[in-house]
Amino acid sequence: MKIVISILGTLVLVFVIVQLFALKTQKNIETYPYVVVKKYDQFEIRNYESRLFTSVKLPTNRYENASSNGFSILAGYIFGNNKTNEKIAMTSPVAMSLEDSMTMMFMVPEKNKATLPEPNSKEIKFRKEPSKTVAAITFGGWADQKKIDFHKKKLIDAMDANSIPYTDKFYFLGYNAPYETYNRRNEVIVELKKLE
Repeated sequence: MKIVISILGTLVLVFVIVQLFALKTQKNIETYPYVVVKKYDQFEIRNYESRLFTSVKLPTNRYENASSNGFSILAGYIFGNNKTNEKIAMTSPVAMSLEDSMTMMFMVPEKNKATLPEPNSKEIKFRKEPSKTVAAITFGGWADQKKIDFHKKKLIDAMDANSIPYTDKFYFLGYNAPYETYNRRNEVIVELKKLE
């Protein structure tokens, strides 16, 4: 019995250490900058700055399929699978377009944008996202296709109820590493139509 308690105690200690490390690491990660313009009960309107992203297009519209494949390709690039074997800092959130062929994107850190190494993979492209106004709805826990679809519909219903014109450009944003269990943050955002 003492051995079981000892093993459980060790596992709990390791778990706590990993979560504390994850919280500390998350605070030092560069994030996609935005300003909140207006808050509603279920969502908020934001203005995002223009930023450069690395991206990979995936032949699927299912989150579970796209997330692992896209992440491994882009993570490989920032962890040194490039022409100069250079490591590039991770940023947050990881973005995925919600369309028939999903595109996963990692934001390029500001300090690296002028000296980006060439990718070894021909699948990786650089993509400049212009400044934009979006509506964003936030949810916790681990994301899956069902939750993403639910919150996308919830956001659409809220946009319609408030007569806010939006485009067909929806994205999923994931802010946490897979091993983080505490305070997980996910979002579905949609670009708003520009008012004439």
